Amino acid sequence: MRATVRNTRARLVRRVRARRTRVRRTRGRRLRRVLVVLLALLLTLAGAAVVAYRMTDIPEPHPETAMQSTVFVDSHGDYLGRRGPVDRQEVPLSQVPRHVQEAVIAAENRSFRTDTGIAPTAIARAALAAVTGGAPQGGSTITQQYVKNALLSPEQTLSRKAREALIAVKLDRTRSKDEILEGYLNTVYFGRGAAGIQAAARNYFGVDAKDLTISQGAALAGIVNIPSYYEKAGSDPEVTDTLLARWEWVLDAMADSGAVTAAERSAARFPAFRFYPPGDTDGQRQYLIDVAAAEAADRLGITQDELARGGYTVHTTFDLTAQNAAAELVDDARPSDKDLQLHTAVVAVVPDDGAVRVLYGGADYARQPFNDALNGAVEAGTALEPFTGTKLGAPLTDLPRKTAPTPLELASAWATAAAQGTYAEPYTVGKITRSGHTVYEAHARTRSAMEPFAGEMIAQRLYGETSGPVGPVAAHTGGAGTRTLWQTTYDDRLAVTVALFAQHPAEGEHPAGPAQLPSGASDLALRVNADVRNRLAPGAWEAAAPAPAPTDRAWQKKPE
Repeated sequence: MRATVRNTRARLVRRVRARRTRVRRTRGRRLRRVLVVLLALLLTLAGAAVVAYRMTDIPEPHPETAMQSTVFVDSHGDYLGRRGPVDRQEVPLSQVPRHVQEAVIAAENRSFRTDTGIAPTAIARAALAAVTGGAPQGGSTITQQYVKNALLSPEQTLSRKAREALIAVKLDRTRSKDEILEGYLNTVYFGRGAAGIQAAARNYFGVDAKDLTISQGAALAGIVNIPSYYEKAGSDPEVTDTLLARWEWVLDAMADSGAVTAAERSAARFPAFRFYPPGDTDGQRQYLIDVAAAEAADRLGITQDELARGGYTVHTTFDLTAQNAAAELVDDARPSDKDLQLHTAVVAVVPDDGAVRVLYGGADYARQPFNDALNGAVEAGTALEPFTGTKLGAPLTDLPRKTAPTPLELASAWATAAAQGTYAEPYTVGKITRSGHTVYEAHARTRSAMEPFAGEMIAQRLYGETSGPVGPVAAHTGGAGTRTLWQTTYDDRLAVTVALFAQHPAEGEHPAGPAQLPSGASDLALRVNADVRNRLAPGAWEAAAPAPAPTDRAWQKKPE
């Protein structure tokens, strides 16, 4: 029995030794086979990648990323508002300060200037997450983010991530880093509805991208990470504190890379943000945008829809400071009687040029989209008496016979008298630019509409008792009884017309009807006229005393 066990054990030992010997003899061959298989697999994958790369085309940007909004600004460049489906305006990289570019690179992709368009470790993490069902992974390069935002759909799938990488590499090899960065900065979302650096600069700081400071640029760069959260910076203390820490981090990275100097870093202060969320839309601005949008589209020969999504900047002739001041004065004089509506229209025109500086057409666009200054027909009464018997040319020929002219028409007529008979067509658009290039610039369109001596005679009859450094200001007050009031002051710099009328509001089946002006109407007209003139043409005329109350005809015409 013991012999049998020993024999069995010996056979097992021999077999093990023989197997070990065979393994040693064939190890090299088997290793070579594995290496060949791995090499073949790698070559296959590499070949597939090359084929996929060659077959991959760089797609056109999404239609929505090609859409832009059109921005309206006043004569000083102050923001009025915008029109368009997307709050985005493209700007060339040359109009984005270098420190803003470097801030975004520091926050989003510090190797951007030297990488190949992809981050292999980030791609590996994303692939692993997609295979294992883990949380979606970020960490893409700026090039990949641009591809994802502007060229591909945003879903987090392995195939889309692979295509994103291929396109990013191809984009990096076929376009310059500046071209890629420009595309990225014009499409990346910054929160507050703003797509692109230009809209972000306006929405957060009220400036153009070219005017962003180092501190503002670093703040916007910090926002890109989680825009929906950081958009409340400035109004939410917790969000503001969180962004402050990220802002410091971005600036430190810029200082380390040499993008800013040590002195610039130490001098940086966390910027102040425009309030968010914004309040109700200013109804006054909508009147102005309506007028300017229609004129801009006409000047460019396009529709208003094409204008709205065309990425233009419309530089209007309006002066927001004077416009807002007039609106405040009118709002303060609102009648306490709820059964009475006081309508006020204010127009300020530059004689011999036609630029409209103020166009107040109603208290609230949401409640009254009809613009009284532009389209409102106000009963003239004695307002046209100075033009009676005066030979007028087009387009003023029929003015003296009109029973209810518009405030803009009357202001233009007085501007013609101020310009010694030269009529200037009123305009509200001074210039239109796109991507930093001027595509339209206004020029005065004038014609002779009144004999020069006629304008002088009218002015001589109406000169007020006060005068400024550039000469006397003529003034005229007229109206239809106590139903309407017109007051105009003018000199060679500015013609200002204020028109007032009152209505009983519609009630039930009863439509709105005319009403008597409240007792303070003439005082309101005088104060508005004086305020607008002193803001736009200071020193020429002062309101020494309020006009008399509107009783009988005492306030119908300024005494000679």
